[in-house]
Amino acid sequence: MFYIHCPYCDEYRGEEEFAPKGQAHIARPADPESCSDEEWGDYLFFRDNPRGIHHELWVHALGCRKFFNITRNSASYEIFETYRIGEKPKVTAQSLADKEKQSGVQAADGGWQTVGAHTENEALNKSSETLNKPNKEESV
Repeated sequence: MFYIHCPYCDEYRGEEEFAPKGQAHIARPADPESCSDEEWGDYLFFRDNPRGIHHELWVHALGCRKFFNITRNSASYEIFETYRIGEKPKVTAQSLADKEKQSGVQAADGGWQTVGAHTENEALNKSSETLNKPNKEESV
């Protein structure tokens, strides 16, 4: 279980008091009457689902019942900040990547560490190359 800070109650409460409601900061079309069916369908049904930093809309369902936004890492479940509706997030994927560059760690898109990381597939690729090479004695 993790604890979530409600920016309205100004308290940390257990996760079971909250409910996620989807992606935050979705702009409604200015004139829904004039947009195409495809544009309206995109607005209604399609959402980003990135691995890494993501801004989400949540509601404090068993508390003050107010909606607010959370910036969290969808891969590690780490919550970076909570903020009220209408406020801008202070933490973004770009700001975290810039912070990691300043500390000497280079980050790729989504904040993944790239310097000093060893890919698991590197060893697997080397072993499969040796297995797939024909043996000189077998080819005769």
